[in-house]
Amino acid sequence: MEHCPVVYPDVFNQEISKNKAIHIYFSQAVPLISYIDENSCLYLNNKTCTICEGVCQNEAIDFSQTAEKIKIKVGAIVLSPGMEPFDPRLREDYGYGKYKNVVTSMDYERLLSSTGPYEGEILRSSDLKHPKKIAWIQCVGSRQVITGGNSYCSAVCCTYTQKQVILTKDHEPDAECTVFHNDIRSYGKDFERFFERAENLPGVRFIRSYVSVTKEDPETGNVTVRYSTTDDGVKEEEFDMVVLSVGLNPPAGYAELASKFGIELNAHGFCQVDPFNPIETSRPGIFISGAFQGPVDIPESVFSASGAGSQCGELLDYRRGMLAVEKEYPPEMDVSGEEPRIGVFVCHCGANIGRVVDVPSAVEYALSLPNVVYAQEQLFSCATNCAQEITEMIKEKGLNRVVVAACTPRTHEPTFRATLKEAGLNQYYFEMANIREHCSWVHSKEKEAATEKAKDLIRMSVARARHLEPLQEFELPVNKAALVVGGGIAGMTTALSIAEQGHEVYLVEKAPELGGLARRIHHTLEGLDVQAYLRDLINKVYRHPLIHVYTGAVITDATGYVGNFTTRVEFSGRVVEIKHGAVVIAIGADVYTPDEYLYGEDDRVMTHLELDEKISQGDEKVTGAQSLVMIQCVGCRNEDRNYCSRVCCSESIKNALKLKEINPEMDIYILFRDIRTYGFKEDYYREAAGKEIRFIRYEAEEKPQVEAVTEGGKSILRVTLPDYVLGKKLEIDADIISLAAAVIPAADTKEIAGLFKVTLNPDGFFKEAHAKLRPVEFGTDGVYLCGTAHYPKFISETISQAYGAAGRVLTLLSHDTVIASGSVCEVDEKKCMGCGACAPVCEYGAIELRETRQGKKAMVNPVLCKGDGLCNAMCPTGAIQLKHFTDEELLSTIDAAVAIEEESMQKVDAAV
Repeated sequence: MEHCPVVYPDVFNQEISKNKAIHIYFSQAVPLISYIDENSCLYLNNKTCTICEGVCQNEAIDFSQTAEKIKIKVGAIVLSPGMEPFDPRLREDYGYGKYKNVVTSMDYERLLSSTGPYEGEILRSSDLKHPKKIAWIQCVGSRQVITGGNSYCSAVCCTYTQKQVILTKDHEPDAECTVFHNDIRSYGKDFERFFERAENLPGVRFIRSYVSVTKEDPETGNVTVRYSTTDDGVKEEEFDMVVLSVGLNPPAGYAELASKFGIELNAHGFCQVDPFNPIETSRPGIFISGAFQGPVDIPESVFSASGAGSQCGELLDYRRGMLAVEKEYPPEMDVSGEEPRIGVFVCHCGANIGRVVDVPSAVEYALSLPNVVYAQEQLFSCATNCAQEITEMIKEKGLNRVVVAACTPRTHEPTFRATLKEAGLNQYYFEMANIREHCSWVHSKEKEAATEKAKDLIRMSVARARHLEPLQEFELPVNKAALVVGGGIAGMTTALSIAEQGHEVYLVEKAPELGGLARRIHHTLEGLDVQAYLRDLINKVYRHPLIHVYTGAVITDATGYVGNFTTRVEFSGRVVEIKHGAVVIAIGADVYTPDEYLYGEDDRVMTHLELDEKISQGDEKVTGAQSLVMIQCVGCRNEDRNYCSRVCCSESIKNALKLKEINPEMDIYILFRDIRTYGFKEDYYREAAGKEIRFIRYEAEEKPQVEAVTEGGKSILRVTLPDYVLGKKLEIDADIISLAAAVIPAADTKEIAGLFKVTLNPDGFFKEAHAKLRPVEFGTDGVYLCGTAHYPKFISETISQAYGAAGRVLTLLSHDTVIASGSVCEVDEKKCMGCGACAPVCEYGAIELRETRQGKKAMVNPVLCKGDGLCNAMCPTGAIQLKHFTDEELLSTIDAAVAIEEESMQKVDAAV
């Protein structure tokens, strides 16, 4: 299908394919192409139809092709077969495939999509009406130990359902949305806020109940759902549509895949991995990434992919660069003296823009603008064939400026700049108008107004494009060493992976010993010995000749830029200056010290980590207790820390199971708000419940109360809380109370963030460049992160992310040079009066005052400058200009906007 052009879905689907065998789907290479359903295709089944081959204008379909086998010799293999959504047809009680208005979450995702069957409108297939009352049923195919179900939690369903609820309310503000759930598992970074955002929308209900789909109204097509509540008992309610939040299955053909590659699978059909290296399979040299290791979200998939690359690099570093072919561009034309000849390309973005903005009208308007000599519309400007078309039009029409009216430049500006380079044009002659995020998405119900605004944005971009100037990027040498800040499991794993690929690593740890928080953890939920693993890891670090370890060390200063950093480290009464090309921040996290539940007042109240230590030490006061109460969510999921600490539920269950193993007669109670044992950890939750470990839910508004009382001459801890099922207050007498204390940012997080000029999220953890797509990188080039400094996570997740960070570091250090942007500030010395207002506002230390014959003048180091523009905004004389955002360019944009406003006012006056 590499020849398949980008086409509208209805061309093949509705008009050509007799048997509806041709469908449209998105791919990374080409956003919208066709694929053939082999089960429906008449040719593939009985050779009776070849219509599609005859009508395809691009020769994308060729039935004369035959399968061929290709042998490739490789040194490592990465398996990324993904997963399959659960098929609810296996469970007849949901009515999927029987009732038209019962759909899966994947079906609903297509309804929400602008390239879906109704171009982003949410319609029922039964009558093409907008559903006003929609129910989501959670855990379909997950957390079910029954025929046709999976015992594990699929990890992503709670949050993608919340996303769908929010998008539904955006589409239909009056829609009533109901989510039937068990536990809400918003364990990821910023997920708790996302849940609260969905929960607090008007017309949205979250109901904790198992449900069944009972019947369909034959006249209306509405579906009845039966559920129960603690207040009203069993109820039935009718909905216009029911969405089944389906879980994740292993990839199709997983058994054959495992047999072919000689790897082991776990009991659920996913790849069997070692928790201390979740990227490596049971066969050396074969690695995995993504959901084949188990249900994971996008960030985990991304950094496990990068981590797999890093582990391949450890094996194959001696081959690095031997197969790489450098991209060559044609010589750049000098068009600086020519009159601007601007080409405008307006993107439909499928239906994202096209269903709101009148694109043909916008194209026609663009042709009326000064210096615009060519304009056209495109379905997907970012698609390979459309990008090639832009390159061809530059050559054919003699364009020397290009404006693309499409989506955000944050995503695709590099793509479009490359099209200019392909045509021999300086890439800085490119300008982008955002008519999606700034127009069609925010004005989806105002089509005429959105079209006018799109024209306004195009006009402003064209005005700026007339004044664009060619700029040259420059190469900077890369220091091949790396600095890793933090000597816990994350930092040591990253350091080892980088060093194994031939690079020097400086590992800086503030504590006297390596190990971090892991020194306080003795066993994992799976029963693995953490201390034995830690000892082995530390020994590997100290034995590696390329790793230089500094313990008891403090970083006092950090300067420089990507590829060339200088960091001053103070340790053992000495100061060393380390030069390095990349930085990995892996400073870990701390544990909240509770000030509630008598912690610090009664030694029988301890945190879950302290309990873990006492269990490992065989403390009879703990192991011999008759009753133990664990209280979850202590210090988090509240106003002060509005996030879930992710690991606490599993940590408490681990301790409870261990105590039950030692003392089967002990009464153990876990008081929780939501049990968040996502993924395969759900099996341990079920095991704990089966061993009579009692789970009792409480709400944030009615937290458990703890008091020390004396009865019969014995001092006990009494815990009081409501039981929502019984409708009564419970009193539990305990010998020991364990508090699942929150994981909080490390004490020196803000200081490290300031030194390396990186940002923090609202909770105080380090903020990555992109939550989904760049989870181990910062916005500051050359600085990376991993481990609990990023957000609380399990040891296996920490190790996976550490390898991911190493993989990203190697993409930098494996090159001799790095490209710096041409969009930097420059100073006109004739205008500069040496006031120095610019220097202190520069976050990157790129400006300094120097003595000249004319007195003090500001000087910009282009290597350090990041083009944020703060300095030229502060300059009182206008001596500093930011290239590519000069006063002339910006003022021309403003003038175009003002002209638009004046024109609008004239129209209003004329109408009046």
